[in-house]
Amino acid sequence: MLELIFSALITIVPDYLYRRYGQGKRWGQEITLFNIWYELRWGLTACAILAVTLITVIFYFHPSTRNVTAAFRTITILSDRGGRVAEVYVTNNEPVTAGQAIFRLDTTRQEAAAETARRQIEEVDAALGVMVADIAAAQAQLDTAEADFRQATDDLERRQSLAERNNATVSEQELERLQTAVSRAEGQRAAAIAALDGIKLRQSTLLPAQRDSARAVLAEAEAEIDKSTVFAEVDGTVTQFLLKPGDIVNPILRPAGILVPDVTGQGRFVAAFGQISVSVLKPGMLVEITCAAKPLKIIPMVVDEVQDAIAAGQFRPGDALLDLQDRARPGSVTAFLAPIFPAHLDHIPPGSACVGVAYTSRAQEMEAGEITGFSAFVARIVDGMGIANAIVLRAQAILLPVKALVFN
Repeated sequence: MLELIFSALITIVPDYLYRRYGQGKRWGQEITLFNIWYELRWGLTACAILAVTLITVIFYFHPSTRNVTAAFRTITILSDRGGRVAEVYVTNNEPVTAGQAIFRLDTTRQEAAAETARRQIEEVDAALGVMVADIAAAQAQLDTAEADFRQATDDLERRQSLAERNNATVSEQELERLQTAVSRAEGQRAAAIAALDGIKLRQSTLLPAQRDSARAVLAEAEAEIDKSTVFAEVDGTVTQFLLKPGDIVNPILRPAGILVPDVTGQGRFVAAFGQISVSVLKPGMLVEITCAAKPLKIIPMVVDEVQDAIAAGQFRPGDALLDLQDRARPGSVTAFLAPIFPAHLDHIPPGSACVGVAYTSRAQEMEAGEITGFSAFVARIVDGMGIANAIVLRAQAILLPVKALVFN
């Protein structure tokens, strides 16, 4: 509308003044509603061309958007495992601090497993204590076997020496019996040695391994018990939290609620501009916004970052080929805005809907001598055209309460 009025002032009005005072044509007589399109054809044509040109230039170099919001991050309240809720420590919309307990799952099964592991550890420790007596008994058996072996060996050697001096005094049956006794004593000694080694191996390897396994089971059970209590990782507010003791919580199908951190989304807005504005949106660009949460206020911002990718082009591999004509919307350019005066964002909650206008300024290029001459003159005119969008934004800020409270 402003562009059309401005174009009419320098095209239609001069044409009418020429017709009225230069040619003497009067309104209502020579100029009527039926022939005005012919009489003012030059002014109307020039007005249309100039208005379209101004609108194109203004909206290209000073893009506007109706999609500006204070985006913020939420944290889903989940447990590491599914289970039944035993205790709830907070209520809905309650502020929490980092490390504060939110709820706890039932740990009857895990506590039973931990108690079983403790009993196994105690059993292994008791077995290690008994193992000292077993080793002593096995050592005594080994000493007895070695004494029997030495006794049988001495008897055999004595009889063999007698047989060598007088063959008649010692019979062959007695020598065979003594050799059998030596072999039996040797076998008993070997069995005693093996039994002693087995007991020592069990003391040094088997029982410690069983104790370590029981300790691992105990640590796992205690870890499950610790994970059964869900804590807040950051300061924030618990919302959509209606959990009660006895409810079932599942980390995949049924989360417990949402935690809104206090620090997320503060002082940073996200704006979506049309793709045609890619070439003019640059970091450091001045932006003005007005929000429904804070009407009648113009908040100056600056473009902090421009996202390189456009979300409409993303895809995820699946079982069907991607057809680009199925994309309903072309997508927009995402720009992140930071406030020039952070105090202006007071009383604007995260998620507020806003509108904004970005302004192209090439003053630095002109001061540095990169743009000179006629190009600098045109650049100043184009940069100055942003005042039209600035006026429109302020009109929107004034009419926003009326539109929201009356006409809606």
